[in-house]
Amino acid sequence: MTPTDLGRHDSWEGVRAVVAGFGVSGFAAADNLNHLGASVIALDESEAGDRPEKAELLEVLGADVRLGAGTTSTLPDDVDLLVTSPGWRPDAPLLAQARARGIPIWGEVELAWRLRDPNHDTPWLCVTGTNGKTTTVQMLESILRAGGLRTVAAGNVGLPIVEAVMDPEPYDVLAVELSSFQLHYTDSMSAESAAVLNVAEDHLDWYSSMGDYAADKGRIYERVRRACVYNVADPETERLVREADVEEGARAIGFTLGMPSVGMVGLVEDILADRAFIEQRDTSAAELCTIADLASPAPHFVANALAAAALARSHGVSQAAVRDGLRAFRPDGHRIAVVGTADGVTWVDDSKATNPHAAQSSLLAYDPVVWVAGGLAKGARFDDLVAAVRTRLRGVVLLGRDREVIAEALSRHAPDVPVIAVDADETERVGGGQAVMARAVDAAAVLARPGDTVLLAPGCASMDMFTNYAERGDAFADAVRRRL
Repeated sequence: MTPTDLGRHDSWEGVRAVVAGFGVSGFAAADNLNHLGASVIALDESEAGDRPEKAELLEVLGADVRLGAGTTSTLPDDVDLLVTSPGWRPDAPLLAQARARGIPIWGEVELAWRLRDPNHDTPWLCVTGTNGKTTTVQMLESILRAGGLRTVAAGNVGLPIVEAVMDPEPYDVLAVELSSFQLHYTDSMSAESAAVLNVAEDHLDWYSSMGDYAADKGRIYERVRRACVYNVADPETERLVREADVEEGARAIGFTLGMPSVGMVGLVEDILADRAFIEQRDTSAAELCTIADLASPAPHFVANALAAAALARSHGVSQAAVRDGLRAFRPDGHRIAVVGTADGVTWVDDSKATNPHAAQSSLLAYDPVVWVAGGLAKGARFDDLVAAVRTRLRGVVLLGRDREVIAEALSRHAPDVPVIAVDADETERVGGGQAVMARAVDAAAVLARPGDTVLLAPGCASMDMFTNYAERGDAFADAVRRRL
């Protein structure tokens, strides 16, 4: 039998599987394939983090793990299946060799879908989008738990999806975050319901065009059985629903920050309301909760709550569970987190805003604002962002490798807004970001006036001077607290 014919209750003995990448998802895939009896070879150019310890563990169990430079240049002989970690480009040598030899290429999500228990078909409620995925999935998890369901946030956040699927005690339902990279290598998934929150410029260093990026996002809607949730304010998400090949009976459900039409969830004044999953939806709306019940009134945060509510309601969760789950939810750090207030100025850490669309959503929640931005732009442009928020800007502080990309957009669309660029010396570019951020905070304090918000919403990735967005946010918060 070939891998495409096998499931969790079959013996995989004799199947030779290569796992490309040995990070979190790669280890989960290799571990479970090995458990099923496959002959596993895991390859990764990196030996960073806990990879050596995990490699030793799997080797004791019979797997072959090869770490270090050059290990992924050549695909081994007699391979039946290649499982790739998300983020591996399709033109990577290992993947190109597999395609040339006609070897199936799966992502961890595809593997997980094929390993579901046929005796307990746990539904998947799936979320993708350029921004807001993690918050929405965590909100969804909180709502489902408030409804008394055994669930977990899995996929691109929380538990690796293969581990969730292979848990000996089946979940009632899974809240699944999926990135475009994960969806690129997923072909057979059939979610109960799925949402695309938004589609904006990102990862253009990976994709050849926005069309290709959007197409991968849209794969989440393929074969949906119950509800395709889309963003009324983002026509691209509705277009993806219209083009998807869904199961008969699946519905298109919009979420909006305006008054919801029939078949939508939205706002009726300060109430999150359902006109999609109630019998009287032609004439009335059901109250889910109020904006005051949420951890933040920021528009993008409210939109995420509406999307999570729509997915939960599609699964049959009660209005009360939606309210209780959203009331209980608190976002992870570095997401519109207030660091403190002094002299009438509020300091907010949204380091997780790692692309222009996320930064724009954050900036639209404050007025007036001193914007702290910059880092690795990943090929993104900032003209639309600046044009949308220029009237809110008290000033801008720029740092990071691609700060000039933002500076040029500001000069074109907001030439009267004061801009302070914070330079970094060579030492600071390779791990000294804390000192640069401290100078950026000092510069922002010079620009700010009572009543202003100083907002770290970089619009860029962080790896030019920081390990990740969390370290960047911590550096900002530390520098602010020293001033308060």
